[in-house]
Amino acid sequence: MTRREALGTLAVVTAATPVAAAVPAIDAALVQRHDQTVERYLAQQNTDPASPGCGNFPNQFGLYYTGTASGVIDVFTSALLLPASKFHNSSAVMERIRLAIRYLLAAQNSEGNVELVETNFNSPPDTGFVTQVVAATAKNARTYGAPEIFTLLEPFLRKAAPALERGGVHTPNHRWVMSAAMAQLHELFPNPGLVRRIDQWLAEGIDIDADGQFTERSALVYNPITDRALVLLALKLNRPELLEPVRRNLDAMLYLLHPGYEVVSEFSRRQDLNQRGSMASYWFPLAHMARIDQNGHFATLANQFASQAASISDLLAFPELSQPGPAEQPVPDDYEKRFDSVGATRIRRGLTSATLLDQRSRAFTLRRGAAVIQAVRFASAFFGKAQFIPGVWRKSGAGYVATQSLEGPYFQPFDPPRKVGTEEWEETRRLRRQSEVCRLTQSATVTETSSGFRVRLRSQGTNGVPVAVEINLREGGTLEGCSPAPQVPDGWILDRGQATYRLGENAIRFGPGVAPHRYTQIRGAEPKLPGPSVYITGFTPFDHTIGFEWS
Repeated sequence: MTRREALGTLAVVTAATPVAAAVPAIDAALVQRHDQTVERYLAQQNTDPASPGCGNFPNQFGLYYTGTASGVIDVFTSALLLPASKFHNSSAVMERIRLAIRYLLAAQNSEGNVELVETNFNSPPDTGFVTQVVAATAKNARTYGAPEIFTLLEPFLRKAAPALERGGVHTPNHRWVMSAAMAQLHELFPNPGLVRRIDQWLAEGIDIDADGQFTERSALVYNPITDRALVLLALKLNRPELLEPVRRNLDAMLYLLHPGYEVVSEFSRRQDLNQRGSMASYWFPLAHMARIDQNGHFATLANQFASQAASISDLLAFPELSQPGPAEQPVPDDYEKRFDSVGATRIRRGLTSATLLDQRSRAFTLRRGAAVIQAVRFASAFFGKAQFIPGVWRKSGAGYVATQSLEGPYFQPFDPPRKVGTEEWEETRRLRRQSEVCRLTQSATVTETSSGFRVRLRSQGTNGVPVAVEINLREGGTLEGCSPAPQVPDGWILDRGQATYRLGENAIRFGPGVAPHRYTQIRGAEPKLPGPSVYITGFTPFDHTIGFEWS
């Protein structure tokens, strides 16, 4: 160690010693994981003083995000403060923090905002996201005795405060992200104006529906972001009533989990639609609510994902999260539950998980452990518009039924005649008399059995219409009993008997197949889904029942 490094380390230690609060004991495995992140960031951080990205590191496309810089500052600061970290009081890490803070300050514009360079400019919401991280880092630095870091971050935070106080939003969750950031700023630098602005947003009411979902229904991204923001608001402003929507969302999520705690994402209104992910991103609200409510279900999920999702920064900011929580309780895995507001029905029987979706072509999804049928859907070649989109799934006897009714008319000339311009065809077509009207009624009935499910698909009215059923599978498994579909990569035909799909230790057998034709990419239907797809085909009147059983 050089004399300069030694003096730097001594300065950090000397500054910290008289004022630092006791650092809570944190699980050694989490500290080790955090140190690995520090090592990765040290290797990635741009240290070239001639580069505009100095202090930060780019994504795979060479773009620099201000949020990345705030994350670097947070990760390095947490390690610096943590006695168990091998980077504790490291002068080398302190210098890297200074570099990242210089980048952060340079990225803040004259109005106090930052940018999400791929889409949002002069952005108060993105300033809110970054401020949440920076304010938490600053508070930890002040609490645990790193005043230089607090002093270096203070200009960014003070400049961000008026930007957030006057700033606008794009999406519903931005209100709560910005409000949480303002609550954190108010805690550091008391400002009644920030509280007034928070109250102005809160006066709109928290946007949670009867099914416990926020407006964006984003189970993988914006639910946990909103939950975190509301927990911060409740704790920073001492408003426990703001925990109620968090509680409701987390309660709902207990019934939106597949085996292995994979999250149901099929009804999202955002970019996580049909994406895969776990409850890891919910760790912060789960850990808090488990302790506040003494809820063993939440504790089970928080503990399940603590090793990958618990943040050292959060554990420093909220030492109670390092203390034992309530006794764990099993997460529900045997239920049949309807979500009317969302338009979904969930059925769970241990390793079996099924979802029926209203108003979506992926009308039915099913899995048995690791073996996942990502969608069962069908289309008829009826005037380019007969992709089956169910209405509302209604309970009927032992099963659920959804229907769709379509018409395919032809149109007569105007009488008396009139001119139709090149841009008027669509708007004038509805004014024409119809003739040769063709009709088609489509339906699906899903019934649970002792060993799986039966799906009856019907399409009838106009005769001789080609029909194609698509059974889409998660990639990575093995498929038996099918033959290749012509000109469809990863497409397969089940023309007789049963197919078996295996992934991991689980298998699903389905059929019987039928295929009087091999026209699978129906004109006007939605494109083939990613992954292997098995097709069953027919002509109207079509009435075919597919059994799905555990093999």
